[in-house]
Amino acid sequence: MSAVAQPAPWIARQTRTLLSRRGHAWLLEGPSGLGQYELGLALVAAWLCDAPDSDGACGHCASCHGMAVRTHADLAVLMPETLQIAHGWPLSPKAQSEIDEKKRKPSKEIKVDALRDAVEFAQRTDARGRGKAVLVYPAERMNVQAANTLLKTLEEPAGNVRFALVTEGAHQLLPTLRSRCQSHALVWPEPQEALQWLQSQGIAAGEAPDLLRASGGRPSDALAQSEQGLTTRWWSQLPQAMQQGQAEHLAELTPVQAIAALQKLCHDLVLRHCGAPPRYFDAAQLPACNASLATLTGWFRRLVDSARTAEHPFHAPLMLEALASDAQLTLSARS
Repeated sequence: MSAVAQPAPWIARQTRTLLSRRGHAWLLEGPSGLGQYELGLALVAAWLCDAPDSDGACGHCASCHGMAVRTHADLAVLMPETLQIAHGWPLSPKAQSEIDEKKRKPSKEIKVDALRDAVEFAQRTDARGRGKAVLVYPAERMNVQAANTLLKTLEEPAGNVRFALVTEGAHQLLPTLRSRCQSHALVWPEPQEALQWLQSQGIAAGEAPDLLRASGGRPSDALAQSEQGLTTRWWSQLPQAMQQGQAEHLAELTPVQAIAALQKLCHDLVLRHCGAPPRYFDAAQLPACNASLATLTGWFRRLVDSARTAEHPFHAPLMLEALASDAQLTLSARS
């Protein structure tokens, strides 16, 4: 059995493309849900593999096993602590101790201390003779001090070390940082290919098309939505539920998830207002709405403002009620 999970076919194609090119630092960029993290992981796995081929890592060697169990001696993974925990990467003993003892919560940004540790890691001799690799995900979560520390390392890399910076917000990175990397824009999969992949992940054939539409054609986001329990039936009922101000329809969501769903609803209502087909909902699922374009865009701006504090709401249920109430007022507005 392979020690490394097989990537989606569109990720495998991009891995082959990247491995055929030279470069010590790659910036993998594109919108969420296209497999940025998986592509970055496949790339560094191939760089470190004992027996790679043109398709990538072999999946069976000691190096690939180290990748699979998150203990590779020649790989440094820089993530916010929240994502490290979610993806199974171990925290430093100090960070783990502080979090276990409730002295602080896991960080949601990549801090300068992590970059300093990575610089020191890059300067050491590699353990397996295949060089070293540094994976940064998502790169836009680096704070300013961390980004400047990485910039100096990219200018003068120490020894045989390569970097994969993975981002959903390349515009948020320092221009000098972007200029020192070779850029690769994530490729969108063909719809049929994405549907087949979703079915291979356990999504029912009848559910996959609606989930893919609800995610805007982004298969990883569609899979995440299914894992969150957001069924296609729940999604199809969202517009009418919001028109009626049913906050309970959002009860199983976090404020972040609720805002993202309402932004998609608002987006599709704006498209319909402009005479374009909806992207995330079936046209028949959208409620009758006489709100003006100015009213809809005002709602979207309020959702954007809410997103800035959604991860730290004073009281999540109250925020969900406020979101549902605002949606109802917008959908019942008269132009």
